[in-house]
Amino acid sequence: MKSWICAALLAGGIGVAAGTADAQTDKSDPLQASNQPQLSDQLQPNNRLQLSDQPQPTNQPQPINQPQPTKPPQPNKPSCFDSVWDYLKSSVRDCPLRYGPFTLYGNLDGGYGYSLYGAPVGPSADKPNYFIQRNSRDVHWLWSPNGASTSVAGIKFAQKLGDEWEAIGVLETGFNPYSLQLINGPQSLVDNNLRKILNQQTQFDTSRAGQFDNSQGFFGLSNPIYGTLTFGRTNTLVQSALGAFDPVQSVAFSQLGFSALYAGLGAGPTNRTNTAVTYRLTYQEFRFAFQAQAGGYNQGNAATSNYQLQIGTDIGKLTFDAIGGFAENAVTLSSLGGAAIPAGFDPSSNLRATLSNTGGAALMARYNWKPLQFYGGYIYSRTTNPSDDFPFGLPTIASGITVPAGFVTSNNFNVPRNLNTFWTGVKYAVRPNIDLAAGIYFEHQNDFLPAPAICTGSGTATSSTRCAGDRWSYSFMIDYRPVSRISLYAGLMVSNVSGGIASGFLHTTNVDPTVGIRFRF
Repeated sequence: MKSWICAALLAGGIGVAAGTADAQTDKSDPLQASNQPQLSDQLQPNNRLQLSDQPQPTNQPQPINQPQPTKPPQPNKPSCFDSVWDYLKSSVRDCPLRYGPFTLYGNLDGGYGYSLYGAPVGPSADKPNYFIQRNSRDVHWLWSPNGASTSVAGIKFAQKLGDEWEAIGVLETGFNPYSLQLINGPQSLVDNNLRKILNQQTQFDTSRAGQFDNSQGFFGLSNPIYGTLTFGRTNTLVQSALGAFDPVQSVAFSQLGFSALYAGLGAGPTNRTNTAVTYRLTYQEFRFAFQAQAGGYNQGNAATSNYQLQIGTDIGKLTFDAIGGFAENAVTLSSLGGAAIPAGFDPSSNLRATLSNTGGAALMARYNWKPLQFYGGYIYSRTTNPSDDFPFGLPTIASGITVPAGFVTSNNFNVPRNLNTFWTGVKYAVRPNIDLAAGIYFEHQNDFLPAPAICTGSGTATSSTRCAGDRWSYSFMIDYRPVSRISLYAGLMVSNVSGGIASGFLHTTNVDPTVGIRFRF
C-alpha cells in the first residue's frame, strides 16, 4: 500500500511539473510545444492526487494562471495635424490629405526674378520667358511663377480590390498661381493675335489648354505582378520619364523643362494624349511600357494618332531608359502676332496651324554615386509633312478655339527637319535637405529649306526659320528644404539661339536669375 501511495505522489508531482513546462514551452516556441509528449493523455488532472494541502517547495514553478504584471499604457503618437509646424515638418507621403480611397495633393510654386530680355507673363500662360523667345525684349524684373515646377492641384484614387489588385485614378490640373487661371497655351496665343511683337505677353503652344484635367485625368487597374493598365488623359512616356534624367529638373533653369518640344519628339502639344491606353510592367530590374492614342482631334488630341514604346533597366547604380514614338498629323499652333487680319479669321477664337508627322527616340541615363548623381541623354526627332492636309480647318485641343479653312500649313517640311538634342549634368547632395545642380543642354536643327532657296544672314537676321540653327544653355540651381513640405530655391539659366532658330528674334541671349518658394501638400 505504501509503495502504491509513493508511486501516486511521484506521478502527481511529475504531472504538475510537466504542465508548467508545457506552458513555458508554448510561450517561447509554439511549434516545439505542439511536439511535446502530452502527459495529460495518460493522467487527467481530475484523476490526480490533490497536493494543495501539502507544503509547497520554495522552488516550485509559478502556476500558469498567475496574473502577469501589466505594462503602462503607451502615449498616443503625435498627429501631423496637431499644429501648423507639425504639418510642415511631415512629408507628403507620411501625412497625406486622405479620405477613404481619395487623396488631395498638389504644389504651389511662386517666385521673383530678373530677365536680361523678357516679356510680361500672360494670364493664361504658365511662366515667363525663362528661355530666350522671339518676343523677349526690354522687360526685366518679373513675378516669376512655376520656376521649380508647375503649380498643380489634384486628386488621386486608390482602392484595394483583393488578390493584390487595385483600382487607381488621377485627376490633376495646372495653373498660374498669380493669375489663378488654368494654364491654357492656345488661349495665350489667341491673346497675342492683335499684339505686335513689342507689345506681346508670354505665349506657349502647349498641351495644357484650360481643361479641368489639363495635366492628367485617367483611371485604371494595377497589380504588382501583371502591371498597370490605364485609360484617359496621360503624359506620354517621354514626358513621364524625362524629369528623372534631367540634372536641373525645373522649369526656370532647364531647357528640357521649359520647352515641350523635346518631350513631344518635335511637336510640343503631343507631350500629353487625351485618350491614351497605357500599359506598364516591371519585372525584376527591367521595366516596359506601351502607349497608344484612341481617337483624334475630336477627342481633344493634338494628333490623329500617337504611339510610344519604352524599355528600361536598373543595373546597380545605373538607370537607363530608351523610348521611341511617332505622332501622325501633329498640330502646332501660332498667332497672327499683330499682322493684318485676313478674311475669314476671327482673332478672338482662331489660330493658324502647321501639321506634320513627327517621331523619334530618347536615350537617357543616370548614375547614382552618392552624394553625386550624374545625368546624360540624347533625343532625336524627325519631322516630315503630314499624312493629310485638312484644307477645311480643324478643331484645337482648347474648347472654343479653332483653325479655320485656309490657315492650315501642310507643306512646311518638304525637306524633313532633324533635331538632335544632347544634355549632361550633375547633382550634388550637400546635406539631406540641400541639393546643388548644374547642367548643359544643346539642340541642333538641320537646314530644311527646299532648293533652290538658300539661307543668308546670321543671328536674328537669318533669312528663314528653316535654316540650320542651334539652341543651347547652361544652368545652375540650389534647392534648400528647411522642412519637408517647403523648398526654397535659386538659380539661373543662360540661354542662346542662333541661325534659323534665331530668325525673327529681337535678341539671341537671355539670363534669368530667379528665386522662389514651393509648398507641397
